[in-house]
Amino acid sequence: MKAKEFDALFESGEDIGDLLDVAKASRVNQTVKRVNVDFPLWMVEALDKQAKRLGITRQSLLKVYIAASLKDHGDTPRP
Repeated sequence: MKAKEFDALFESGEDIGDLLDVAKASRVNQTVKRVNVDFPLWMVEALDKQAKRLGITRQSLLKVYIAASLKDHGDTPRP
């Protein structure tokens, strides 16, 4: 299928789920850089408590908090 045909189906609201191979899907410009950060114990415990309440991991919670803070300060270089 040509891109124009696919775009037309999508734009018209057609179900395109069967046309996608989600097993091979990836996000562009999402290079990961691992960093290490030291936190005081009380802060880690507070983060863990909040993460548990939300049903997410500590790492996910930190990403959400940092992304929200960057967005609030206008620093969101996203694709």
